[in-house]
Amino acid sequence: MNEHLRDLRDRIERLGQSLGADALRAKVKAIEEEMARPGFWEDRATAQGKVRELEAAKDRLGGYDHLTAALDEVEVLFEVAEEEGDAGAQAEAEEALAKLAEEMERVRIQLLLSGPYDGNDCFLALNAGAGGTDAQDWTEMLLRMYTRFCERAGFAVRLVDETPGEEAGLKSATLEVKGRRAYGLLKGESGVHRLVRISPFDSQARRHTSFASVTATPVVPEDDLVISEDDLRIDSFRAGGPGGQHMQKNETAVRITHLPTGIVVGCQNERSQLQNKLTALRILRARLRALMEQEHARKIEELRGELADIEWGHQIRSYVLQPYQLVKDHRTGVEVGNVQAVLDGDLWPFIWASLEAGQASQKA
Repeated sequence: MNEHLRDLRDRIERLGQSLGADALRAKVKAIEEEMARPGFWEDRATAQGKVRELEAAKDRLGGYDHLTAALDEVEVLFEVAEEEGDAGAQAEAEEALAKLAEEMERVRIQLLLSGPYDGNDCFLALNAGAGGTDAQDWTEMLLRMYTRFCERAGFAVRLVDETPGEEAGLKSATLEVKGRRAYGLLKGESGVHRLVRISPFDSQARRHTSFASVTATPVVPEDDLVISEDDLRIDSFRAGGPGGQHMQKNETAVRITHLPTGIVVGCQNERSQLQNKLTALRILRARLRALMEQEHARKIEELRGELADIEWGHQIRSYVLQPYQLVKDHRTGVEVGNVQAVLDGDLWPFIWASLEAGQASQKA
């Protein structure tokens, strides 16, 4: 037990170093001092940004501080159990140690989700690529997969926009996902997803390959990014698909084009044109912020999701239904043989591997 305690303390100390606990404490102190100064709230946008920084820093420190305090308590329990030779106290200390190890894993996850927007809600955009009707059907399958994952993860998820395919499936769809660390968990899903199966749309039952793209973007506060009205073209039209007579008879659907970047977003699932416009602006703001982050990091990929890039050679993950069953992530090498479980929303093996790979690349 003493060896386990030493090992756990070493791991917690390494975790504190990875977190930059000392620097975080200094940051918390500096922001709290700044907030105490007269006139701090005169610039509300800057002040709110500082408040978010403070909350994020305290959130990361809270888990680490809880670990160190809990470890001290467990060590005291073991010392008492050894001195008194009490089997009951020994069992209690061992149970506390097991719980502490689990808590350590939760804080490690928190470290993996340490990006500036990882704690935010997000939008998940799906677009059919190469593969015709099969690709559109694949897009609808992905919509079901992500909806189930979000529901199982405790997130609130709703469909804010969809464009039906000509024969089946969806050309595109956008989900709004609300919940703590929704973006942090789903950001690694961005990329091209490839499906290999016997096509249900092929009369000769041949095997087809189809593609769809997934783009996760964080929901950002309105004051985080100001969009000029002069940069927007706003079109309204009648909503398509299910939605009731109100949506069908009135031009409630909205499409917004950001002229400087060419990014186009739409929303049609709200009841009024104003609600659709506000939701579309939130999606646009999220995509612009994500695009700015990518450009700042000098990344190659863009958020426009052009169909020309949603094809062979760009996939991040392959889902093979025939001639064998396998889901493989080409970035991390993670493979899962139970394809149906993955399509039913069990994405955790891929998500954790993606987060760990991201942390390793940041350290490198």
